[in-house]
Amino acid sequence: MSTEEKSAAPRSLAEALRVRDDVSLAALLRSRPDLITPVPTDLTQLATRAGTRASVVRALERLDRFALQTAEALAVAPDPASYGELLALMAGDEEDPAVAAALPRAAALLREQALVWGADDRLRLVRTARELLAPSPQHPSPTGLGPTVREATAGMSPGRIQEILAAVGLPSTHDSVSAVSALGGLFADRRRMAALLAGLPAESREVLDRLVWGPPYGQVTHDPAAHLRALLDRGLLLPTAPGTVVLPREVALHLRAGRAHRAPEPVPPPVEAAATHRPQVVDATAAGQALAALATVDELLKEWDEGGPSVLRAGGLSVRDLKRTAVALDVPEPVAAFWVELAYGAGLIASDGEADERYAATPAYDEWRELPPAERWARLAGTWLTATRTPGVVGGRDAKDRTLSALGPNLDRSAAPEVRHRVLALLAGLPEGASPVAESVLARLRWERPLRGPQQQRETGTGETRDDDLRSRIARWTLSEAELLGVTGRGALAAPGRALIGAPVAPRPAATDGPGEPEGPGDKLPVHHHRTPPLTAPPSPAERAAATATAARLLAPLFPEPLDHVLLQADLTAVAPGPLEQELADVLGVLADVESKGGATVYRFTPGSVRRALDAGRSAADLHAFLARHSRTPVPQPLTYLIDDVARRHGRLRVGAASAYVRCDDDATLDEILADKRAAALGLRRLAPTVLAAQADPAALLEGLRAIGFAPAAESAAGDVLIARADSHRTPPRAAPEPVPDGPPAPDDTLLAAAIRAVRAGDLASTTPRKPGPAGEDGGGEGGTPGGTLPRTGPAETLATMQAAVLTGEALWIGYVNAEGAASQRVIAPIRVEGGFVTAYDHTADEVRTYPLHRVTGVAELADDAG
Repeated sequence: MSTEEKSAAPRSLAEALRVRDDVSLAALLRSRPDLITPVPTDLTQLATRAGTRASVVRALERLDRFALQTAEALAVAPDPASYGELLALMAGDEEDPAVAAALPRAAALLREQALVWGADDRLRLVRTARELLAPSPQHPSPTGLGPTVREATAGMSPGRIQEILAAVGLPSTHDSVSAVSALGGLFADRRRMAALLAGLPAESREVLDRLVWGPPYGQVTHDPAAHLRALLDRGLLLPTAPGTVVLPREVALHLRAGRAHRAPEPVPPPVEAAATHRPQVVDATAAGQALAALATVDELLKEWDEGGPSVLRAGGLSVRDLKRTAVALDVPEPVAAFWVELAYGAGLIASDGEADERYAATPAYDEWRELPPAERWARLAGTWLTATRTPGVVGGRDAKDRTLSALGPNLDRSAAPEVRHRVLALLAGLPEGASPVAESVLARLRWERPLRGPQQQRETGTGETRDDDLRSRIARWTLSEAELLGVTGRGALAAPGRALIGAPVAPRPAATDGPGEPEGPGDKLPVHHHRTPPLTAPPSPAERAAATATAARLLAPLFPEPLDHVLLQADLTAVAPGPLEQELADVLGVLADVESKGGATVYRFTPGSVRRALDAGRSAADLHAFLARHSRTPVPQPLTYLIDDVARRHGRLRVGAASAYVRCDDDATLDEILADKRAAALGLRRLAPTVLAAQADPAALLEGLRAIGFAPAAESAAGDVLIARADSHRTPPRAAPEPVPDGPPAPDDTLLAAAIRAVRAGDLASTTPRKPGPAGEDGGGEGGTPGGTLPRTGPAETLATMQAAVLTGEALWIGYVNAEGAASQRVIAPIRVEGGFVTAYDHTADEVRTYPLHRVTGVAELADDAG
């Protein structure tokens, strides 16, 4: 490198950022959005913020495995290191071609994210990252390497170092520094090290082999065995503390053939296809799942229409209420938790806020039910994709060892939306109709976001990776939840699911009944290794809205047309051979009980269900007409008799409020009630031949008489029959829960452009040279450049300089303190000075502004050669 090139080389991260163009700065801020929250005043502050521990840790955690391995290698390389030294650490003596091909991308990524700076001959890892990744006794390096010879011998006596030199055949030196350098040079020389190791006994080589890949520390007694003494005498093991020895880094690198990692992973593992189905079959299966999802959510909301389970004191559903909900939906409890959380996330259920707080449907549920089925599904799927609440953790324990309950607090996992979106994107990278091998999806995610520190993935004794990290669990839940929701069909991503994440959807050919690709359990095909899409920035709200609209449009033709009829059978059941029109489903849901669900839904008519319809205001004639209108088969005689029999007895008894009373025109019926021992608990007594008074309240009296076998109806104070309306309980308007973001939001292009313009203007204000004052003072800094101190001038001099600049059109460097007391440096071009204010073009803000002169701390003219 020439003298001019050396002088032009950046001496700090701030200088390295200063020579970047706007595109490069935008890439940095886009990948590390925490750096512009808030917008830094200049590039020096941006560099300082980029080197803080919290920001560096976050950046390292978002690197892929090979980029992280590259950073780990730089942490054990000389500082600074050349690109050749880095390549040698990554590719080893064998010069792995795959590593050599992938390393430029990894190095460019680290440099783009300001984790590495400097030219290729002087690469520097930022200090905080080096401290996090460099080896130490308290925090071993992820590479498994230990300290260098120089670091390990820092506290060793000079005499002992000279003894080691003699043992390895090196001449003695006059000082310890040169002795350590000579020893390090020997250990780094492949030929001489091979000769040195060849003279060791086999037991000594076994000790080195156990330490070579880490951890590099071992224990020895005060009188070590001969094979250990041979290693200690030659400096191949160096003492770090009483009874503790370490394998020097140079020795380990020789034994590793120069590689910093046992297994570099330059290429992401492919997502493998387990089976392939026709895309039409996948779409049809997913559409069936989507219909079932809508029916399940609708059933859940109807179950809670008149007030659902109570809210626990700490928030959420009790274990008992979750079990009841699972029984009502006929699903396992974890699946019930998923549906409950999905409805809550979509804003369809919430707590009612009453004194006796319960969960109930919200007004948004009524609006949701009015939407077309495809749009209802798209709203649920869009909510699921972006929600941070994670129903998979329900039943686990929080940090305080409390059980996590459905709808309760502490269910948010900020990584969930990113993992869900990425899993679906990986599925979209497979051939259409291909379902993935779940383990290959998890392996790919682990490569893209490897864990670090205590949570770093561990290996079992069999060499298999333990899958207990949160991201892997979320990925597994995503695969199962996507199938439940109809985003996937038979494990493969369906067309609406592709549209949901913004992936392109190929046109579907018309389905045929002829032979095609095999389907079913025996359709396993050879594994596909398909190119999966790279990581991309999260979509904006507008893009998400467009994606869900496209998904709804693609799903709508896959749904069957709703039916306007059922098939009535003589065993008091009705069969719905498909989805029903909303009005028909609502009425039939009141008139009959659902007995079984599936492709065809079976409803059963019972005295209780018929009475429920009569309580809702229907007459027997209405029910007969309804069934005759919507049945493709004649109305069976047993069903007609059932309706007439229940209607004949319905309402003969009237229950009202006294505390409560029973009224009946037939006094014989009242005599029958009084004679029944089961009615004793109601506390009935006769007030008149046709009226009984009760000690129980009206609701308890209704239930008690119905339990005995009567069919009473409630009546108002005016004597009219009270009609029990469906959907009677709603919460006040509630907003759906907001996702908890995973750090600062990604900036859009407008914010990036404004932030870069502000940073560059602030940097101009802080680095522009200015003319020295009359006494040779320039207001701070050296050599006529600002050093962070605001310029200081008197009011008269400030005013005179401003007025002169208006006439000459020159720019000035000023110090300014705003109304909140925050001080800043600015470069302005004054336009007008009057009334105690200066109007100027502010280069820092890139706009015309007006400043009170009393808030200007001072002014200085810019040097003639200011850029």
